[in-house]
Amino acid sequence: MAFEHVNIVGLILIFLFIFIFFYFLYKNKRNPNLYIRKILGIDAISDVCDYAGETGRPVSFCTGLSSVGPVLYASLGVLSFVAKKAGTFKNRLLIPQYTPEVMAIVEESVQEAYESINRGSLFDKKDIRFLSDEQFAYASGYIGMIKRERACATFLFGTFAAESLILAEAGQEVGAVQVGATISPEQVAFFIASCDYTLIGEELFAASSYLTRKPLEITSIYTQDKVKLFIFFIIIIGSVIATINQIYPDLNLHNLDYFLTIEI
Repeated sequence: MAFEHVNIVGLILIFLFIFIFFYFLYKNKRNPNLYIRKILGIDAISDVCDYAGETGRPVSFCTGLSSVGPVLYASLGVLSFVAKKAGTFKNRLLIPQYTPEVMAIVEESVQEAYESINRGSLFDKKDIRFLSDEQFAYASGYIGMIKRERACATFLFGTFAAESLILAEAGQEVGAVQVGATISPEQVAFFIASCDYTLIGEELFAASSYLTRKPLEITSIYTQDKVKLFIFFIIIIGSVIATINQIYPDLNLHNLDYFLTIEI
């Protein structure tokens, strides 16, 4: 059974969270101004695009080694935003690719972004370049592209591995303003060291919602923040009860301790 490992408290909380989500969705549709906490790296995306517009130099958006999946879909929302900005300011948008499948999806997304702001004539398929499906050959191709084109701004959004620092250093060498985002814990440190702004972990998934302000996505982020805060307090309460049970076992708080234990 799907719920054989869920106790009654877990079921109650699941339905409570679902109710909270739909409540905030209804509230957001009536007044689309739900407060979302500020994330410096996401706020910087628009500023970096504006800066690129002032210089007139190309912008690069790299999805790294991303395959078709959640990380790519999350990055596409940011790519669409960057493409609209690039189209508005008439900057070239360079998008190096690692796999043909991702390349096809990216090409369609960028074309739709340009057409949505009536700049379809600026879309150039040649700027979406397949470099290689070998990790370090791809990194070498990226370095050459960034240095030849003298990119003003680079966005590194997606899945990265050992080549992450190589890609970021290429942008540094040409003086590009860089925004990095990855869910790979091993690569976050390299982005922090080499990029101007870094999105860490799930901030990558929040970026698209944050920029597009779509009601469903904004409500999802808003609800997650509230639920995390609630779970944080539950953890604190449970820790306090467990500590009291150890220090004063005669108080017999084990039943309450069990009540706060949720197995999902």
